[in-house]
Amino acid sequence: MSAIDTRLADLGISLPEPVAPVANYVPFVQSGSLVFISGQISIGPDGLVKGTLGADMDVAAGQAAARLCAINLIAQLKVACGGDLSRVNRVVKLGGFVAATPDFTDIPFVINGCSDLMVEVLGDAGRHARSAVSCPVLPLGAAVEVDGVFEIA
Repeated sequence: MSAIDTRLADLGISLPEPVAPVANYVPFVQSGSLVFISGQISIGPDGLVKGTLGADMDVAAGQAAARLCAINLIAQLKVACGGDLSRVNRVVKLGGFVAATPDFTDIPFVINGCSDLMVEVLGDAGRHARSAVSCPVLPLGAAVEVDGVFEIA
C-alpha cells in the first residue's frame, strides 16, 4: 500500500471504480511522464450531483461536488499508474468548470474543493497550476467537472 493509499484511507476515502467515458474519448492519455485525465464530473456514491451555483447550490455544496471530482481524478490516476499511486510525482494542472449563473463569481472557491483534497492527499506534490471557469451547463447536468495533468514516474 502506497503512502497515498494510506492517506486516502486515513481520510475515509475509498476510491470508486473509474467512470467510463460517456462519448468518443478515452479516460486518460499518457505522454512521457505526463498523464492527461479527461474531465471527471461530480458523481459519487449517491449518484450525480447536479445543479447550478448561484441558483440552487451554494459554495459549500459546490466544494463538495468538486471534491467528488478530485476523488474520481485520483481513481483514474490509479488506473493510469497500473494500480500503484506511489508512482505519482505531482499534480501539474487542474482545469475546473462550474455550472453557474452569470452573476456567480465564487468559481475559484468552488474548485478549491478539488484543489484542497489534492493537497490533503499528496502534500506539496498536490500543489498545482489551475484554471477555474463557469459555464451555463455541464455534461449530464453535473454541477462541477475537473480535468487534470499529473506527472508520474
